[in-house]
Amino acid sequence: MHVSAKTDYAVRAMVELAAAGGGPLKAEQLATAQEIPVKFLENIMGDLRNGGLVRSQRGADGGYWLARSADEITLGLIIRTVDGPLAEVRGRRSEEVAFTGTAEPLQRVWVAVRASLRRVLDVVTLADIVRGDLPEEIEALTADRDAWLPR
Repeated sequence: MHVSAKTDYAVRAMVELAAAGGGPLKAEQLATAQEIPVKFLENIMGDLRNGGLVRSQRGADGGYWLARSADEITLGLIIRTVDGPLAEVRGRRSEEVAFTGTAEPLQRVWVAVRASLRRVLDVVTLADIVRGDLPEEIEALTADRDAWLPR
């Protein structure tokens, strides 16, 4: 899986908002705290607002805050909001592609890839990250030394 800069920045900004506990944070505060270019972040925050994950208010007392509880916002939800589906094949959803001949089983492989991403990204919430307490299945995956090898 390729994690784009947009996705990385969106997740980090959302974690920062979750850690703030509800009060509005300005884009400049988020950008400084997570070392994100502010103009890029403002575009991302617009996507997150349009996706219903953050709310915003203009003005001196304005800023951004989570539109839902941090326990309800998964990393998968954030990724889909800013970058689209978790796994695509040539811009199409895994279940929509078809292959012929010896490549026919590939569709099931791509569907399985998406399912495995969901098992991680749809169970980890912003609250988990802020608490530093990841779900057991995530801890089990990272306890495997092979998981840390660059392959």
